[in-house]
Amino acid sequence: MANNRYTPKLKIKKGDKVKVIAGSYKGTEGDVLEIFPHKNRAVVEGVNVMKKHQKPTNENPGGISEISTSIHISNLMLVDPKSGNATRVGRKEVDGKLERYSVKSGEIIK
Repeated sequence: MANNRYTPKLKIKKGDKVKVIAGSYKGTEGDVLEIFPHKNRAVVEGVNVMKKHQKPTNENPGGISEISTSIHISNLMLVDPKSGNATRVGRKEVDGKLERYSVKSGEIIK
């Protein structure tokens, strides 16, 4: 990946509400906080929570804090804005621009 400038097009974006469909957090819903396209991973709020021990600094009192770590994108599905269920994502052209839409309800996503 040293000379690869291609960024993969993902069906999930930052700020989307997603549902975990596989793994120990199966069934959990949360918002996407961060995306790592080249690793095919995303950080979802409240999913894959780990404890991190931190030394005290001037800004941080230290101690044990809980952070959400990344999860593979294949274990996530977008939540349909209309019905609230997990749905696949499709792309269609609207006014000369590609838009994401929910396959289940046919509604445009943001």
